[in-house]
Amino acid sequence: MEIPVYLFTGFLESGKTTFIQEALEGDDFNAGERTLFLLCEEGEAEYHPSRFFGTKVFFETIEDEEELTTEHLRDLQLKHKVERVVVEYNGMWNLDTFYQNMPEEWVTYQEMMFADARTFLQYNQNMRQLVFDKLKSAELVVFNRCERGFDKMEFHKIVRAANRRSQILYEYGKDDVEMDQIEDPLPFDFDAAIIEVEDNAFAEWYRDINEEQDKYDGKVLKVKGRSVLGGGMADDHFVFGRHVMTCCVEDIQFAGLVCRWDNAANLLEHGGWVTITAKVKVEFDDVYGEAGPVLYCSEVKEAEEADPEVAQF
Repeated sequence: MEIPVYLFTGFLESGKTTFIQEALEGDDFNAGERTLFLLCEEGEAEYHPSRFFGTKVFFETIEDEEELTTEHLRDLQLKHKVERVVVEYNGMWNLDTFYQNMPEEWVTYQEMMFADARTFLQYNQNMRQLVFDKLKSAELVVFNRCERGFDKMEFHKIVRAANRRSQILYEYGKDDVEMDQIEDPLPFDFDAAIIEVEDNAFAEWYRDINEEQDKYDGKVLKVKGRSVLGGGMADDHFVFGRHVMTCCVEDIQFAGLVCRWDNAANLLEHGGWVTITAKVKVEFDDVYGEAGPVLYCSEVKEAEEADPEVAQF
């Protein structure tokens, strides 16, 4: 049986507890389902179960990140015979710890991230990797305690560097909220006959083609990167990509896509810089182990190193 998971993330005093309390007081979110509540941190605000509309909410405190094991989580599920899970996650823990250890039947139905607008920029400056971790998969980002007239752009850019899909909400007070309306045009002409991706737009292009694969199917593009050979690939295969820094130096990693070009193994230099012109086909490839964007190259030319060498958002 599928177990829905509602995940609420953010740092201390970010408004998570208040939001969850109000949600559980309403019959639209809490109509009496047997709910396992995983409390991973305790802030100043406390929960008041007596106010919950449905009373079948079972609290379990997770005091240490190491307790987030598949076995322990499933034991708690079976202990309370729950139909769903609500998680108030500790902002100092990596989300991957939870996702990698969720029981197989647990499915994330919603992930929301909360932040105090008064302290968010300081958190981002001092703990950027942890902030990025909470933003990268959030469907909704809520900035609490905003002041009318404040500059939203810096907040918007930080969210978009991690996640182009999430909705952003600014809360000024009770029942006084505003959705983010700032547009995010892609840094290249998607409707051109040949999409030309400049060096400084590689990271956004790479993220977009992975998030929106189908819209690129059949498109022709021109982009610069490095060719990677070997690894047991067929002679007409190579991996094309660049090193990308998602949030900080420690997170730099190679981001690549599968390319096909006749006799690539004999004509390309491993690690060399090339500019490719290629048509995108979304199809299964052994390198991916699933369907993904495969770039069929019509032209591959040696190129100078990209500027900057490491792509950034």
